[in-house]
Amino acid sequence: MTTRLLARRLRIAVRRSLTVQIGILVGFWLAGEAAVRLSGLSLPGGLVGMAAALALLGSGLLRTGTLRRGANWFLAEMLLFFVPAVLAVLNHREFLGLLGLQILLIIVLGTLSVMAVTALTVELCCRWGIGGDGQPSALD
Repeated sequence: MTTRLLARRLRIAVRRSLTVQIGILVGFWLAGEAAVRLSGLSLPGGLVGMAAALALLGSGLLRTGTLRRGANWFLAEMLLFFVPAVLAVLNHREFLGLLGLQILLIIVLGTLSVMAVTALTVELCCRWGIGGDGQPSALD
């Protein structure tokens, strides 16, 4: 069997196997953890691993079909990953009282502020690019 045929069969097997794709994604996470620990970076290992996956996807060395089913499974089971966060809130009862409402209010107001400023910035950039009369500006 030639190397090219063997590589093609391996790609097909990976694309069909949900377990292998999940394993590849976990492998990126573990590699990111190892890189962070070895280099002393103050970044989450998962972030470094996913950045490496993104770089490989962007360069074309890794195809989206290789990770699609595994990534879709992770997205479908996302709620499961929030259970530890809920348990942490239950361990800190102060978040369920006035302090928690204040933090929630700050989060909501901060999110709304960011959304409003982003919308205004996009609107101003669109008006600047098109011009006030709806015609493309001299820059186009």
